[in-house]
Amino acid sequence: MKTLRDTKVGETVKVVKLHGEGAVKRRIMDMGITRGVEIYVRKLAPLGDPVEVTVRDYELSLRKADAEMIEVE
Repeated sequence: MKTLRDTKVGETVKVVKLHGEGAVKRRIMDMGITRGVEIYVRKLAPLGDPVEVTVRDYELSLRKADAEMIEVE
């Protein structure tokens, strides 16, 4: 299983599944990250947190904990 956290800068991946429960999963979905959407990894902070991505033509920063809940291919 590959997560968004494992993705390298410059890669484009497709969301397979969202892990997590309740409010956390709802918050990720409210940001536009749903099954089948493509995510481009733009930047990674020096210590690896947060990761900056492009989703549905807008830029978004995600914490490592949130990125680990997003399974990609």
